[in-house]
Amino acid sequence: MTNLQQRKERVAMLSVASNSFLVLFKVIVGMVTGSVSIISEAIHSGMDLLAAVIAMFSVKTSSVPADEIHPFGHGKIENISGFVEALLIFTAAFWILFEALKKLLSSQVIEHAGWGVAVMLFSSVLNYMVSRKLFQIGKEADSIALQADAWHLRTDVYTSVGVMAGLGIIWIGHEFFAAHNINWIDPVAAMLVAALILHAAYDLTVRSIRDLLDAQLPPEEKEYIRDAIIHHPEICGFHQLRTRKAGNVRFVEFHMKVDQQMTVHDSHNITRELKRDIRKKFMDCVITIHIEPCDGECTDICTADCLLPDEKRPKVLHKSK
Repeated sequence: MTNLQQRKERVAMLSVASNSFLVLFKVIVGMVTGSVSIISEAIHSGMDLLAAVIAMFSVKTSSVPADEIHPFGHGKIENISGFVEALLIFTAAFWILFEALKKLLSSQVIEHAGWGVAVMLFSSVLNYMVSRKLFQIGKEADSIALQADAWHLRTDVYTSVGVMAGLGIIWIGHEFFAAHNINWIDPVAAMLVAALILHAAYDLTVRSIRDLLDAQLPPEEKEYIRDAIIHHPEICGFHQLRTRKAGNVRFVEFHMKVDQQMTVHDSHNITRELKRDIRKKFMDCVITIHIEPCDGECTDICTADCLLPDEKRPKVLHKSK
């Protein structure tokens, strides 16, 4: 097991441990204070806990090498994990909305709002620290599962701050404006929490499903690959560049045109150099290069990325395939 993989698994277990503690903590304080916004945060943390467990499982499983049944590896398990986590966030958001509406209609009095402020502050600090670590390792390892888990916790930070603000207003209001009923602020704060969670769930769904559908790599990544090909002096042209991603593994394939008199040995060396150059930026990358002779049979596809100067291009009629 590589050092990076060990760090991925350790930070995933840290997320599970911190979320387990926060769920228990928020449930107890929410029941004592009667705050639906704290209970909603406990529900959110419960979903975060389940998501952290899924992320931990996917991080462990996605690192399993390719085998006979899965010749392209197990990387898409991380994408599936991200999609499932997004569904869990949607579920939590609608649950929070339901509880908040019920609380808004019942006008239940909130007691010990100061305790609620304290637990939200503690939750925000802890989740920020853990999410920062998840982001750091997730970006370093290009792990969508860890980054999705990090976004879960970072969203929890923002929503905890919102709940803390609502409870703080109620706390101060009870001290100085006892005659006024401001308990409605708590369920309204919970609704704002749900809105933020729904937005995060949508973004996470788009990111995770993109790779499941084999969408091409982002433009800046494709441009890096194109530059690596273009700057090689012995390549006459290329076409049919296709890219996709599964977990943290990128798949790149294209057809490469070389001089028709070039030996197999020399053309093989070019592909080796190209793969080395591309892997300088994308370490986990499966690259497939199909070599073709530049023999004057210029098709529309071929001429689109012809690298020969105009005076050296074959003077033949372009043909479409």
